[in-house]
Amino acid sequence: MLARKLLSLSATFALARAFALPTGTARLALGLFAFQLSIVPIRCASSSISHSGVMSAEHEDVVDPEYPGTAVGRLRNIHQRVRSLSPADLSGDWETVRLRILWAGGLRNLQDVPPGRGYTGHSFNDFNHVDLTPMRAQVAHSENEGRVAGIHFSNRLGPGIEAASDPALGPGGSWSTCAIGCSREPPQDVAHLQFRSRIAFKLVWAPPHFDSFVLVDDDGALLAQGRPTGPSLPDIAERVQNYRIVQGSKYSRAADELATFDGVANTTTVHNRQSA
Repeated sequence: MLARKLLSLSATFALARAFALPTGTARLALGLFAFQLSIVPIRCASSSISHSGVMSAEHEDVVDPEYPGTAVGRLRNIHQRVRSLSPADLSGDWETVRLRILWAGGLRNLQDVPPGRGYTGHSFNDFNHVDLTPMRAQVAHSENEGRVAGIHFSNRLGPGIEAASDPALGPGGSWSTCAIGCSREPPQDVAHLQFRSRIAFKLVWAPPHFDSFVLVDDDGALLAQGRPTGPSLPDIAERVQNYRIVQGSKYSRAADELATFDGVANTTTVHNRQSA
């Protein structure tokens, strides 16, 4: 389109010379051309909103100064998805709930591939693999190298991250990393040490019955909660251990508050029944 308008400019000058148009007339023609040129669409690099409501950030260049391995744009998009999930969405059959958690974190449900190649059947299904970590592509192949106690020395996750990450959430990848070590300050877990990344969220089962859970962000703030059911729930021992590895840290606050609320609610229900 721009080329056609430049040809139009040449034609304007040619006509002006051929017919010896007065200066004012020639200026008017040039003015009209300038207006047309001003409305030529210019393609700019900018963020956009996709049909799924996720912000596109193809040129992600924001760096977290404290945890530079964090895929910041991806983390923000994950939070957007998590906050769209109501308590009702995160209640009911556990496997359905787990699939929604994977979706929110930008992870595919891959159960027909071997571990290490993108398998996510274990994600949020035990006490430990409960941290959703959004890492930059540059660090996805980083290895543990003994940094996190209790984790395999290399802990090579890169190929699995590439296979299981949903690119719709932006640059980088997602993984359900191990949470052990997170109760220290600063956290000494896989996300923060191996990948130098914040977590987008952590799943914590709430005492005393461990039938409800919360999703909390890197600062321990509540993002979502639910009360799933069904035979596919993680074993009660896994749920109890999950709480124990965060107990007393910033990551247990929301679960403790939920437990207190449930305790008050249950006490009130019992009192009302006795009164009746």
